[in-house]
Order: sequence, then structure tokens, then C-alpha cells
Amino acid sequence: MSNKSSVTEELGTLGALLRAPFDALQEFVYRDLGRAGHRDVRPAHSAVLRNIAREGSRVTEMAERAGMTKQSMAELIEHLRARGYIELAPDPSDGRAKLARLTARGWNLHGTLVRRSREFEKECARRIGEAEWRRFRALLQRVAHWSITRSRSG
Repeated sequence: MSNKSSVTEELGTLGALLRAPFDALQEFVYRDLGRAGHRDVRPAHSAVLRNIAREGSRVTEMAERAGMTKQSMAELIEHLRARGYIELAPDPSDGRAKLARLTARGWNLHGTLVRRSREFEKECARRIGEAEWRRFRALLQRVAHWSITRSRSG
């Protein structure tokens, strides 16, 4: 792996600034999943796990949210389904469609990922200070709210 910075990292673009902590979070969260009984889950599966609704979601909805093709999302879902994390069920609003839903094993995985994410946040707060972390998080929430509102208004 190269030690050279990308052009966006050199320029300090917003994307690079957001990507670095996200990449660190993802590495931290997924690193020890095997010890928790989830050796068959990889960071790529986060596209499913962060885009599935509590009551289940259609493949097309999750693919759109993740910014990927329906076929790619379907492959990730099938991998998780074959290993007992996801089940496919008829969509009550459209009998022709299927919903992907987390199984008990899927909810266990989800809980593990959320706990690991919170551990990462505690480490960040320890490193930069609790008050600064709370301020940083509040600013991110404002930017996220603005971004979501902006994208929904077209």
C-alpha cells in the first residue's frame, strides 16, 4: 500500500476530511467481528446494514440509498441471507415484491456493530476531549440534517 496522499487529501477537500474518520470508524467496527461470531461479515456489507429499515426494505430502495446497482445490493443481501442474517419476506404493500429483513442473528450483528461504533466514539472523545467531541458531533448533526433536507427538496 502506498504512503502517498491522494490529491483530495493534499487539498484537504471536505470529502477527504469526512472519509478519513469514516474509514477509521469502519476499520474499528469491523476489525474484531469474528470474535463476536460474525466471521462472514465484511465492511462491504455495511451498505445493507446501514440502509435497511427496521421493518424491512426492498432491494431497490436500499440500492438507491447506498448509491449502488440493484444487482450489487442483491449480491450483498444474498450473502447475508445465506448466512442467516437476512430473511426475504413478501412486501405487504405489493405481493410481487420482497422485503429484506434482519433475522435474530442479523439484529445481534447490528447490535454488535452499534456497540463497536459507540466504543469508537468514546475513544474519539478521550483523544480530543469530551466537550470538543460533543461540539463536533452537534455540528455534524446540523450538517447531516441540512444535507438530508436539501436532497429531499430536490
